[in-house]
Amino acid sequence: MHGLIMERELLVTDILRHARRNHPNVEIVSETVDAGRHRYTYAEAYERTCRLAHALDRLGARRGDRVATLAWNTYRHFELYFATAGGGTVCHTINPRLFPDQLVYIINHAEDRWVFLDSSFVELAESLADRLTGIEAWVILCDRDRMPETTLPNALCYEDLLAESPGDYDWPALDERTASGLCYTSGTTGNPKGVLYSHRGIVLHAMAFAWPDSNDLSMRDAIMPVVPMFHVNAWGSPFTAPMHGAKLVLPGPRMMDGAVLQSLINDEGVTIALGVPTIWMALMQHLREHGGNLEPMNRVVIGGSACPAALMDAFRDYGVRVRHAWGMTEMSPLGIINTPRPEFAAWPEEQQRAMDAKTGHGFFGVEMKIVDDDDNELPWNGEAVGALKVRGPWVCRSYYRGEGSDAHDEAGWFNTGDVASIDEYGFAQITDRNKDMIKSGGEWIGSIELENIAVGCDGVAEAAAIAVAHPKWGERPLLVVRRDVGSRVDEATILGEFDGKVPRWWVPDAVAFVDEIPHTATGKISKLTLRERFADYRFAESGDE
Repeated sequence: MHGLIMERELLVTDILRHARRNHPNVEIVSETVDAGRHRYTYAEAYERTCRLAHALDRLGARRGDRVATLAWNTYRHFELYFATAGGGTVCHTINPRLFPDQLVYIINHAEDRWVFLDSSFVELAESLADRLTGIEAWVILCDRDRMPETTLPNALCYEDLLAESPGDYDWPALDERTASGLCYTSGTTGNPKGVLYSHRGIVLHAMAFAWPDSNDLSMRDAIMPVVPMFHVNAWGSPFTAPMHGAKLVLPGPRMMDGAVLQSLINDEGVTIALGVPTIWMALMQHLREHGGNLEPMNRVVIGGSACPAALMDAFRDYGVRVRHAWGMTEMSPLGIINTPRPEFAAWPEEQQRAMDAKTGHGFFGVEMKIVDDDDNELPWNGEAVGALKVRGPWVCRSYYRGEGSDAHDEAGWFNTGDVASIDEYGFAQITDRNKDMIKSGGEWIGSIELENIAVGCDGVAEAAAIAVAHPKWGERPLLVVRRDVGSRVDEATILGEFDGKVPRWWVPDAVAFVDEIPHTATGKISKLTLRERFADYRFAESGDE
């Protein structure tokens, strides 16, 4: 017997319709590429999204067609998110920081028919155009007065397309399993792989993102995603903000500009922001040099890579609590977040801080487990360490076109490639990526803990621990460090930070100082590049004992 409850599809379309009806005057504020700060309301965004849906129809878009974007976090990119999915096409967000060969691969692999791009990416697009097989038109996200000179074939003006369209649209009735978005992984170990999102998964993820023990988002908030919209849907924020009536603040191309970020926080009333550690380090550098505050922001979600304890402390000094989070492109992306349990409040401060440093707990919608090499599930005791597997209604069940699907087992579990422990409270600690673990004398050393300790040393801006070949132990950790500007911190001082914090055999054998640490297209430290750079490194004799 079935329940007598209405059966309604969960559709991305209904998120913006809901915002127009229930939160029509709430603002979306953007730092644009070429026209300063722009603001309008959810009601106005809905009307322009309807105009864009008509424009896509005139271009000949059919159900399932892929519509690519090369764009920053702005209101026009927001419109593309909803017009494509709502009309039954697929929004393929492209990360412009990928290598040119990777960009060509994913555009051709996705069989994109159109590319909508900000003017700042026109030169990049021109360098790729001759190698792309299916692009019918390039739509530049600007008005007629700001159209750049370009050699791109069939270059169109975005605002011209919208001006020719009416402000309402009869959205099609779609199956909630219909594809809504496409995002490719960063491709650090081969060609990027496509993750094809569904309306159902996006809507459920947008709900879970806002739960009190997730990000606690409501209509009383203003959320600023400093994580790009071209990577994993800016962690879902462009969907969850209108769903819950939160103001949306988009930093456009100014994501690494500490002054702009502080201005947006102060002027636009940002209460919650999202981003990777490197972004927040730039903000903290600006505050150290120029002063000021972060009011009214009270929480920041940090993911992409482990948040150093020193950065958490710096935010705490400004009255901002860090919520450590973890996820993946394959998970839409949210999977784990760190919000404290009520009993933690009675613990000593040092113990509370130790829990804050953990990756976080799971929440409804994502199951997780850790397994050994034989796929036997390991206990949640905080000591057992194993491969982290997940499954849930917004976790991909295979890759686009079935590529790389050996990451999924017969029971539907997805192997994340991360190594973790889970304690008795259900809090996970990501120890490392499988490929970044350091095996010394047959025992494993996690690089993340070493990096967090190193960054806690005064004068260290960034640190990466990598495995280097060793004649006796197989591998030993080398710590690669970028100093703060003007810092003269030395190797002995940095290695002294490890005393009493890790087993002695975990302590790196040496420190290599560099001017820059390479990052991936998604802002993470590129361990692969560092391992290649230091492939011929040899420890001094003292390290061979």
